Amino acid sequence: MTAAQNLVNLELASKAYGERVLLDQVSLGVSAGQRIGVVGSNGAGKTTLLAALAGLAVLDAGRVTRASGVTVGYLPQAEELAGTAGQLVFGSLPEHEWAADPRSRSVITSLLAGLDLSADVAKLSGGERRRIALAALLRGGSDLLLLDEPTNHLDIEAITWLAGYLREHARSYVVVTHDRWFLDEVTERTWEVAGGEVHRYDGGYSAYVLARAERASLAEAADLRRRNLLRKELAWLRRGPPARTSKPKFRIAAANALIAGQPPARDTVELARLASARLGKTVLELADVSLRAGGRTLLDDVSWQLGPGERVGIVGVNGSGKTSLLRLLAGQLAAEPGISTSGEVKTGSTVRLGSLTQEPGWLDPRLRTLEAAEQVRQVAAIGKHDWSASQLLERLGLGGERQWTLTGDLSGGERRRLQLLLVLLAEPNVLLLDEPTNDLDIDTLTELEDMLDGWPGSVVLVSHDRYFIERVTDKVLALIGGKLAFLPGGVDEYLRRLDRAKPAGAEPGKPRPDSQPASAPGAGVSAAERRAGQKELTRLERQIGRLTRTEAELSAALAEHATDYARLVELGDLLRAARHERAVLEERWLELAEELG
Repeated sequence: MTAAQNLVNLELASKAYGERVLLDQVSLGVSAGQRIGVVGSNGAGKTTLLAALAGLAVLDAGRVTRASGVTVGYLPQAEELAGTAGQLVFGSLPEHEWAADPRSRSVITSLLAGLDLSADVAKLSGGERRRIALAALLRGGSDLLLLDEPTNHLDIEAITWLAGYLREHARSYVVVTHDRWFLDEVTERTWEVAGGEVHRYDGGYSAYVLARAERASLAEAADLRRRNLLRKELAWLRRGPPARTSKPKFRIAAANALIAGQPPARDTVELARLASARLGKTVLELADVSLRAGGRTLLDDVSWQLGPGERVGIVGVNGSGKTSLLRLLAGQLAAEPGISTSGEVKTGSTVRLGSLTQEPGWLDPRLRTLEAAEQVRQVAAIGKHDWSASQLLERLGLGGERQWTLTGDLSGGERRRLQLLLVLLAEPNVLLLDEPTNDLDIDTLTELEDMLDGWPGSVVLVSHDRYFIERVTDKVLALIGGKLAFLPGGVDEYLRRLDRAKPAGAEPGKPRPDSQPASAPGAGVSAAERRAGQKELTRLERQIGRLTRTEAELSAALAEHATDYARLVELGDLLRAARHERAVLEERWLELAEELG
């Protein structure tokens, strides 16, 4: 098969649902070796396009053709599965044969770790069934993979593995996803589905953002705010994590020309001053907190403090307790059966919590979308501007006639946007966000990030969307083994720690006990070394406590000197230095604690 051979082609394909046209005489093709990402707003037709390429969509006009002998593997967002996990992934292949194949072992250990392969898929969760379908597809060795939201139900570790697997082993693929980090890692071309057309760009997500920004800057009729928003994201891509700015297809000169004069995404000193004025010294604090649920220890004697204006991302494997931690902070766990807690959760007297859960909240199906929003507040202050409920709905992709749609008729993604907006409209000063990116398209995510850039408060965010975590938060914590570990190196460091903690020789496809140790910490440490280490731990704890108090005092001083610019600059420098020093000490404490076990 040559690199130039066409695998699948659409010819003048059209598809509409009622008056909504998703594909309007679209002609395109996928050639061998191409790695294509598909983006577009929710409902634009991305899934329809993928189904058409798979030959499963009934087109109103046009046709799809496939080269002779080409095999196509298709992962829809939902499908019916029957049988055991092992039968679906390996068919009749004996275990000793697939277990001897390194690629098969990699698929199983990365996607189905801890899952009994003899389990009936009908009794598994939706996330587990999704992983099984993906594992079966990857093992199939198709010439072309068509993947619709493959990162759904995957944690950060599994998403990172999937990106590496596709780069190394997949021949050609087209992937629909809202995960921007994943797009940049695995794609070399981008298709944007909009208005019934498919616009094509060279490069992954970063190059696509640059091309859109260039196109918007040249269009005289383009909306000014939209152009500025694209430039803002482009500026973050260029100034953000080093791995992102070094993409070979990212045209640095053109990008720098477009973002000339674009300020940083957030004015951290100004936001810290505003947050301190609204929140005071105490925001949320855990003091020696332990949490057990269903016989498992999720938090083990954890002490932690959230400061005014802090933006914290929480990462961890599925089931580690991230959602339970947010619910504990929100005061939503106390009365639940099967859950026991100890220690103290402190909430500041001026704190107004806004909590976004994964479960859809109740909405009165008789209310129209705008009416539901205005019941909370008609005008809300976000950043330095006041926004009407209608304007905020527009920003989150619920404009025009959708504002007059009954909430009972909204799609799942639209209900998620409205749920998010209702939280923001209440004007909380502390946000607890559990997987806020679920069901949001890339344009809506960009708008949400822009809103949060100017939002003066504290944020605790749980997400598997690596791009969103890096974009929105300033600090990343990992929930590992019941402890909260500060990660100076962010998500990259989290993945390195998980890799180091993996037990050697773990057998794929077998369920693992929850308490199975990954290593033997403290082995080989002498009594004298342990005493010296404990002394250093105590000293580090005193220093960290002192710096935490210093940060609180500096945050309060920022609020007191709101009109003294010179003093604000000085205090801002001191605050950044204190936070950096505390981060270094926390990292040393964690390293020493791991050594001592």
